[in-house]
Amino acid sequence: MHLMIPHASALGEAGRHAAQTLALPRLAALLGRLTPDSSLGSDEYSLNTPLEQALAAQWGWADALPFAAAQAADDGIAVEAKAWALLTPLHLSVGSDQITALNPQALKLDEAESRAFFESLAWLFPADEGWTMAWGAASRWYVAHDSLADLHSASLERVINRNVDPWMPEARRLRSLQNELQMLLHRHALNEAREARGALTLNSVWISGCGRAQPRRPQPDLRVDTRLREPLINEDWAAWAEVWAQLDAGPLCELLKRAEAGQPVELTLCGERFARRYRPQARRGLSQLWHKLAAPKGDVLAALEAL
Repeated sequence: MHLMIPHASALGEAGRHAAQTLALPRLAALLGRLTPDSSLGSDEYSLNTPLEQALAAQWGWADALPFAAAQAADDGIAVEAKAWALLTPLHLSVGSDQITALNPQALKLDEAESRAFFESLAWLFPADEGWTMAWGAASRWYVAHDSLADLHSASLERVINRNVDPWMPEARRLRSLQNELQMLLHRHALNEAREARGALTLNSVWISGCGRAQPRRPQPDLRVDTRLREPLINEDWAAWAEVWAQLDAGPLCELLKRAEAGQPVELTLCGERFARRYRPQARRGLSQLWHKLAAPKGDVLAALEAL
């Protein structure tokens, strides 16, 4: 069993303070039994999150990280070998000193309204010019075109509830496409109806995950638990700590029992800078016996702050 936990830590002062309040005895026990095996990532300014980098490594992706095509395939879309991009509808909040991307969930788009918005953008992606459009979910739209291959853009996770300026795409093709989408959405009839009922306007689309579909190496033992995502993105630290307690009593407890039984286990913790993978350390003789009888406790806070 390989348990992967994204959004395990946050770099802000409030997040660090919340981490200091955590009581996670099973995670501590696991960290005492396991040893860091590898680390992925660099800093909080990389375009792809450590979680995405860890998943890419598990799937056998070397250079390209075509997450749009992978997500589209999971949504039941036939991606073939086309170059895809994920379009995420959202609201950009314009402040006095920055533009902030609100959580896409704040739009509260239902399927009918989402499809209506998506279909109204079709003229930007003409099929006779090689474009393919596909609707995946209310907050997941897809387009495919050869021009989207080898283009780099920041993950949606990097911009939610943050200033978008440092993350705007450098590729001219993506900047042009985003500008065209925003112009089309400006004073859109559907947005006027949303304004009339006091709802947030859908005034932008974030483009991410560009690239051609790549095969994914099967990972039958991999379990990615994403429950920490929403409370961390919303900076609800009480809820984040509560979810950590649930993880400790649930999947982490199960992983610990497997480790104590000598079964193969792996744990990957993902923060904003790094993803660190932990595996059992080979032990022999008295060291193995002593470790089994009185395994040390790992330093949970140090492990999370290192992410």
